[in-house]
Order: sequence, then structure tokens, then C-alpha cells
Amino acid sequence: MPSTRRHLLKVGLAAAVTPYLANSASAPVKMITLSPSPVDLEMPVEGFVDEITPVENFFVRCHTMTPKVDAATWQLEITGLVNTPLKLSLADLKKLPKVELIGVLECAGNGRSFYKPGMPGAQWRFGSVGNAKWTGVRLRDVLAKAGVKPGAAHLLLDGADSPMGKMPDFQRSLPLEKANHEDTLLAYEMNGKPLTPEHGFPLRVIAPGWAGDSWIKWLTKIELLDKEHDGFWMKTAYRHPAKHIEPGAAVTPADLIPVTDINVKSVIATPGPWAKPGAIVVQGVAWSNSSLVTKVDISADGGKTWNAAKLLGNATKYGFRRFTWQWKASEGTHTLMARATNAAGQTQPMEPEWNPSGYLYNAAQAREVVVAKVQSPVATKAELTAPAAPDVYKQACLSCHDDHMMKQQHLTRAQWDREVTKMTGWGAQVKDDQRSALLDFLTARFGL
Repeated sequence: MPSTRRHLLKVGLAAAVTPYLANSASAPVKMITLSPSPVDLEMPVEGFVDEITPVENFFVRCHTMTPKVDAATWQLEITGLVNTPLKLSLADLKKLPKVELIGVLECAGNGRSFYKPGMPGAQWRFGSVGNAKWTGVRLRDVLAKAGVKPGAAHLLLDGADSPMGKMPDFQRSLPLEKANHEDTLLAYEMNGKPLTPEHGFPLRVIAPGWAGDSWIKWLTKIELLDKEHDGFWMKTAYRHPAKHIEPGAAVTPADLIPVTDINVKSVIATPGPWAKPGAIVVQGVAWSNSSLVTKVDISADGGKTWNAAKLLGNATKYGFRRFTWQWKASEGTHTLMARATNAAGQTQPMEPEWNPSGYLYNAAQAREVVVAKVQSPVATKAELTAPAAPDVYKQACLSCHDDHMMKQQHLTRAQWDREVTKMTGWGAQVKDDQRSALLDFLTARFGL
């Protein structure tokens, strides 16, 4: 099998989830639900036609239930290694200089589903990323009001969300150097309107160029520390290898470092899985960390030859850059690919840099397009026969996730065993005599 096919976008599945839409800007798209509770929503590829992603098309990632926050009583507390501990209302924050920034927010796990071998976690494809105009205040201006003491090195960030069961509280720490950067914000607006509850109302961290795990939502507390926070979400989760490892290889905790910068990346929005022969506009977006996207190349033959795409709009340091390429398509099945390069000389690889948690995927996108005068229906694959779902599956697994999300997991029995252990650690009830039947079902229905 050619290497470019290993990361092929499953257009048949995408077409089944949401209909192909016209390539007009801001067209509504049907979001892909990975989890209804806590809510995880992904934007399908046809949404990547806008430079600024509409809020209704913007992906949502939640580790916990969305909290209900009363802006009238909400406060941001600044504590720890500061001269003057503070409690600030939203009105207090809005007295500081207002700043606007256009920036990409991308989940660290975006593209996880394409890694081979696979791993547990939300099976994002390409759509857990969006570009918005964020309005708020500089984090360093808030810190200046409190006065940072010598010896402070990290900020512990906490939100109003509550952990589920025995799940650790979602807390992340941010290096003081990043917090003091002029582009790091505390935002209260998204695309000119107050943040929605799902996107962090009333206040969230904006850490441009970094993955979304540092963009803490529903922010309520900042504590200045002398070292990096040692909680679960810093020392165990959101870490990746500091150097190359072979796919599937074991990694020790000492070899892992926190996820920070996102990678240069691109997505083709149109055409969809079928197109008529003749002139076709290939379009999409590219983005990077803090280095401008300078070039996007398109291939219509699976990476054998490449053609320079036209970059549209004005370049922004942290935002999407739209691109187009005029393709004279002949009948047959073609493999389209996009490959972006940034000003630092970083180019999307043809093969992903595998890691055990499935973070920071940025291999060049490949997708098959059938060019024909008449569209044929996309064939669907029948589900494999599996044992009947035991009651414990509904009680323990479907209490937080739906069946659609479970179908996206493709794990070995050992990986499912690890997930069940994690689930019980967070409060799910699975008795010893139920565990084997549950693992039999999960492996047969959702296994490799």
C-alpha cells in the first residue's frame, strides 16, 4: 500500500456524517459529534472555506460538563507569588487596554484518528481547529496589577468547571515567559461577541501558537508558582516525546515533555469526494504556530508531483491563510494532497511523527476524489457482528459518551483494558465479574 494512502481521509465516512455543501463562505455545516456529554464537536472539512471560523462552526472540546457561570458574580482571583493578591470582576478587566488578536485554536489531539498504530482518546480527524478574532486584555497587564514577585516562574490556571467522578481537576500551568508575551490574552469576546458557554464564558486564556490545552476556559484563578504545576494534566496528560520514536514503541515518562507549539498544517476543504471532469477549484486553509505560512503546494497524484497554490488574503501571525489551486481534472480516481510551509522553513511531512497520545498530527493531508460525469453513491461498510452489549457498557461507558463516539475508537484489548481502568478510577462502576464481558464486547465491537 502506498505510504500516502495510510493517512487517507475517509471521505466515505465524512460524506455519511454530513452532506457536501456549496463552497460559499460561512455556509452552515453539520458538526460531527464525538461526544454529547461532555460535549466534543468537530467541524467537517467543508467548513474550512472561511478565514475566520464562525462560532457556530467552531469545534468544541470539553473534559468536563460546561459550567453555568453568572457574569455578575464571577471573579478572577490572582494569588501566589504576587505583591497584591487580587479579585477582579469582568468590569475591572474591561478597564484595562482592550486588545484584539486573530489566532488559531487547535486541539493537541487534532488528527489523532490517523495515527497508526492507533491510541485511546477522542478520535479527531481534521476539524478540532478554528480561527477566530479574540478580544480581551493582555495577561501581562493583569499580572502587572498584582505585581509578580521574584522567583515566580509559572502560572497555575484553573477554571469554573468541576471534575467528573474521581477525575483530577483540569488545571494547567503556563510559563511566565509565555504569559508575559504581548500576544497572550485573557479574552472575553470571540468574533465580536461575548464568549459562548462552550467556548469559555466569561473569560478564557488565549495562548496563540500553542495547542488548546493551554487555552483554559471559564478562567477563575491564576496562581503564581516557582515551578511547573505537578498535577495530572501537566505531568501525565498532554505530554509527548522530546525526540523521535518508532511507531508503537514504549516511552518512559522521563522522555516526555509538555505539549506547547502547534505544527504547520493544512486542510483541503473542496472539492468533496466527487467532482465532474474539467476545471475544479481546490481550496482550503493552512496555519502554523507563530511563523507565517509562506507556501502551500497541491498534488493531484498522491504526492508524485506538486503545484504551487495561490495564497489569499492578508497574512496574520497566528491565523488561517486561505489557498486555492486551479485543477484541470480528468475522469478517474485522484489523490489530492496539500502541503504547507512556514517562514521558519518547516514543511508538513509525508509521514506523521508518531507519539503514544496522538498529539500534534500534521502529515500532509491525502484524500481521494472520484472525478466522473455521474456521481455514484458512496458504499458503506457493514458493522461486524459482535456480542450483545452488556448492561455494564450502558452504565459505565454510555453515561458519558454516546455509541457514535465509541465506534470511532479502534483499540486492542490491552488498550481497552487500560481505558476501563482509567474509567473506574474516575468513578465508573465496573465489578470484577463484569470486566471480562465488557472487554470482550469492546474488543469485538470497537477493536482492531
